[in-house]
Amino acid sequence: MEKIFYGRIQIELATALLYYGKNNSVQTLIEKLKYKNDEEIGIFFGKWLGEQLKNNTHFERIDMIIPVPLHPKKLKKRGYNQLTKFGEQISKKLQKPFVEDILLRKMHLDTQTKKDRSHRILNEEIFQVKSLNDLKGKHVLLIDDVITTGATLESCCKALFKAKNVKITIAAMAFTE
Repeated sequence: MEKIFYGRIQIELATALLYYGKNNSVQTLIEKLKYKNDEEIGIFFGKWLGEQLKNNTHFERIDMIIPVPLHPKKLKKRGYNQLTKFGEQISKKLQKPFVEDILLRKMHLDTQTKKDRSHRILNEEIFQVKSLNDLKGKHVLLIDDVITTGATLESCCKALFKAKNVKITIAAMAFTE
């Protein structure tokens, strides 16, 4: 997973629970989570990944868990962030705070899930940190649903790195090649 970000951003570690492939069961489950209001899937994945992470000493050093945020328009339309229940379960397993309101999405973009890296918007100004002081010297676990090109997470990291001495580890439900 770290290879996706190599030479782009400095992260501590990256991991994912599952492989996301075209027309596989993982794709079906994540689409149900995101678009069919099936938040039980997020709970299941969060418990599962949280259990895996709590047995890894690297994750003992995490200070907080932060999800990739939705733009307020998308949040209002969907009614929930698909990462909330996922993050809450990881938080319970790791006994670390889940903080949803520190990383904000400023720009509303159409979905980039079907775009390749060259057509994705790679702009750190998409995201902003509400309070840089709250992140100073912290080790953040940044979570997402699916990692494809890593462009969204790269943009999130650039915003988070504006705080002094931040370390970032990334975890996702799934990744693609």
